[in-house]
Amino acid sequence: MRLIAAMSGGVDSAVAAARAVDAGHDVTGVHLALSRNPKSYRTGARGCCSIEDAGDARRAADAIGIPFFVWDMSDEFADEVVDDFIAEYTAGRTPNPCLRCNEKIKFAAVLERAVALGFDGVVTGHYARLVTSDGTAGEVVELHRAVDHGKDQSYVLGVLTQDQLARSVFPLGDDPKSLVREEAARRGLQVANKPDSHDICFISDGDNAGWLADKLGPKPGPIVDETGAEVGAHDGAYAFTIGQRKGLRLGVPAADGKPRFVLDIEPVSGTVTVGPREHLAIDAIEGIKPLWCDEPPVGPLACTVQLRAHGDEHRATVTVDGDVVRVELADPATGIAPGQACVIYEGTRVVGSATIARTSRTVAA
Repeated sequence: MRLIAAMSGGVDSAVAAARAVDAGHDVTGVHLALSRNPKSYRTGARGCCSIEDAGDARRAADAIGIPFFVWDMSDEFADEVVDDFIAEYTAGRTPNPCLRCNEKIKFAAVLERAVALGFDGVVTGHYARLVTSDGTAGEVVELHRAVDHGKDQSYVLGVLTQDQLARSVFPLGDDPKSLVREEAARRGLQVANKPDSHDICFISDGDNAGWLADKLGPKPGPIVDETGAEVGAHDGAYAFTIGQRKGLRLGVPAADGKPRFVLDIEPVSGTVTVGPREHLAIDAIEGIKPLWCDEPPVGPLACTVQLRAHGDEHRATVTVDGDVVRVELADPATGIAPGQACVIYEGTRVVGSATIARTSRTVAA
């Protein structure tokens, strides 16, 4: 196949591109320029989106022996990821910008441009596996968890459709990260020991609250307990997320002396409600904007769901009603915030995902 290798400048995408070449594909490396002003995004060798990363990607492409280009997708990234991040926090929700970037940039805008240029698909360094099976209407490309569950990235790929999966190549899904680094060293890739990226790429210092405050300005409001009594104040509800414990700066301690956690964020009034940890427990989720890797489930589906990028799997029953996904958890989960993604699994296979719109709580006795 003729493939675009999305090269972030990290070790994973470099090895993925090299393996695609070894497999006989005609590969062209592409680095995505995501910032209108590169100096405004993160700098340092972190593996995604910085100025240094573009240079690392180019050197890796040279070492592999493939053509290399930089695609300017800063406008698409600003519109679909950065602006969405701001809007979601303004609305009192907690978004996942990496998942949004995969959906709108890496596997929509990039794939669309690649196909328009005559390429067959995109190869990336994501840790996930693709399995071809027989479906009711022909071959189906299934998305599965990576063998290395510690590095598995199927959660942030749960937004991909069948058409996108059919044009995707993930060469790393069968190997642990340690072997990928060893291979990079054998290939003479300078990024072999480059640290992984964990922070949001467009927030240079990792201070999400400070970054949002610069963009949105002060929006003071009260912090209240579950009775409505004011126990503190804040400069912007966007600095909080459901389940947060640190940085609350409460002026009135809890009667029992125990820590309090953010239970709710009301964006119109800017009211943040806090309470005991046990009141974070939820047992039901309503999701919207579902995206299915193949066909949506018919009837109740006994499955598992993952509710955070690095979270645990939870046993659940999922029922789909049009564009609404209802999830009943077998065991309560805590710290689940609207705006996060609920990714649905049947074994290791990703069924699809939905955006969490609301939750219901189970208060521990």
